[in-house]
Amino acid sequence: MLFDTHAHLDDSRFDEDRDAVIAKCKEEGVELVLNAASNLATSVKSINLANKYDFIYASVGVHPHDASEMDENSCKVLAELAEKNNKVRAIGEIGLDYYYDHSPRDVQRKRFAEQIDLAIQLNLPVIIHDRDAHEDTMNILKKSGVKQVGGVLHSYSGSVEMMRECLKLNMYISLSGPVTFKNARKTVEVAQQVPLDMLLIETDSPYLAPVPHRGERNYPGYVKYVAEKIAALRDMDFEEIAQITLKNGKRLFRI
Repeated sequence: MLFDTHAHLDDSRFDEDRDAVIAKCKEEGVELVLNAASNLATSVKSINLANKYDFIYASVGVHPHDASEMDENSCKVLAELAEKNNKVRAIGEIGLDYYYDHSPRDVQRKRFAEQIDLAIQLNLPVIIHDRDAHEDTMNILKKSGVKQVGGVLHSYSGSVEMMRECLKLNMYISLSGPVTFKNARKTVEVAQQVPLDMLLIETDSPYLAPVPHRGERNYPGYVKYVAEKIAALRDMDFEEIAQITLKNGKRLFRI
């Protein structure tokens, strides 16, 4: 009954045991996984995974780290991948990352805006990566027509106030492993206050493993710890949070 709405099962850290890991997901109650792309190569890998496993869906898109690798043909390639594969359900992950700055910030902003436009053209929701770039992320989202297609702020790290602005733009809020961390005050406040009909859960595996597995390789089966933490914070049953977030994910990604 769990939906891990953001994983990277194509990552090289799964190369030695990918099939076993995916089989274990089902044993842990993971009903659906959205495998998020980060560049053109992983967009293809994500589609291949989705075509191999019936419960995995895909996105296509270029992460801000790789924004400088995009050219004027990149969005056309992404469009073709999305249009030819019915298991592609989103454009992402796209956005801004001012923590690492692997691509120049002006290039990140340009390619982010272009991919939002692509999502609108294709009538697909967006998956947003925002790290240390809250102001510019919100400015670009507000200037775009993203409200038409909606989307999700993945592994959300902003404030409650920013969350409210995101909700006005038809954007879901997805929480991941950090909500279980000891010093995650802001994320805990968001978990307590986000409207239940706009809440998603994810692992971002192999990254950001939740407590009690912090520091290990993450995988979709650990999404249950995110659901358990949110349920405890809201004084709700785990099964209720699992069912609500499953329903929300299916609504956003039209599954």
